[in-house]
Amino acid sequence: MADITILENVPLAGYSTFRCGGPAKFFAEPATGDEVARLFRLAGEVNWDVFVLGNGSNCLISDEGFDGLVIRIGKNMSELSSEESEDGRVKITAGAGLSYARFGNYCTELSLTGAEFACGIPGSCGGAVFMNAGAYGGETKDFITKVTYWDGQAIRTIDGSECDFGYRTSLFEKLNSEGKTAVILGFEAILSKGDKDEITAKVDDLRSRRTASQPLDVPSAGSTFKRPEGYFAARLIEDAGLKGFALDDSGAQVSPKHAGFIVNNGGTAKASDIIRLIDYVVEKVFENSGVRLEKEVRLVGNFGG
Repeated sequence: MADITILENVPLAGYSTFRCGGPAKFFAEPATGDEVARLFRLAGEVNWDVFVLGNGSNCLISDEGFDGLVIRIGKNMSELSSEESEDGRVKITAGAGLSYARFGNYCTELSLTGAEFACGIPGSCGGAVFMNAGAYGGETKDFITKVTYWDGQAIRTIDGSECDFGYRTSLFEKLNSEGKTAVILGFEAILSKGDKDEITAKVDDLRSRRTASQPLDVPSAGSTFKRPEGYFAARLIEDAGLKGFALDDSGAQVSPKHAGFIVNNGGTAKASDIIRLIDYVVEKVFENSGVRLEKEVRLVGNFGG
């Protein structure tokens, strides 16, 4: 494609917060929704598998990498703007490639309340909508009013009420799990103004709590498991005696700081080491509690089985 650069054999470890994974056979970073659509059409014509990658903060990429086209929604699609509405609230428009933390900080700068939790989330805005990211009582669905996405045939914009948000899921996640195409391109959010000092204090408090309780200085994909209904994944893992546990010296470890995180100490573990530890934790927790944990992290590429 003359005006869209497609690279070959691009290492993906640097695009993943786990800091592991093999190369993408083909790799492109589109700048518009139209370019996303054109890349999908090309992939269909030449029979390439496609994976859409954001900030790589919620995925584990296999050691073999991805045998197809990785479309990175990143800095080329990171627009951000605001517009005051007639009722005094503020509409924020954000591109899917924008850092979600940058979105949260922007809201703070404008004295907007409701997105304080976003300031500490490492993913992209597209990824946040995809999984309805949330923390400390706040969720992305709380302020989303419109989402624009590519559905495999056309670029569509739908209301937030149509997005079927749930705990760590959305219409877009559900469509992808069914093998359908739903690539988030951007969103609109409406937030209300609040007291700047109170908002800043809340952001600082959440940041301090996160720093104190989570292994932010070690490569990971954040919370590895979804929260089982009626339980906390970290507590179930601790009760199984697995906090700080490692199968070997590969670097893959259940964090001694927060049992809900699988970490890659020193960045030395391979994806195969990490998935082996994840599977071990799932089985041991099930043996101990009867609860089978479900992975929150997405697997990309071939993991066998």
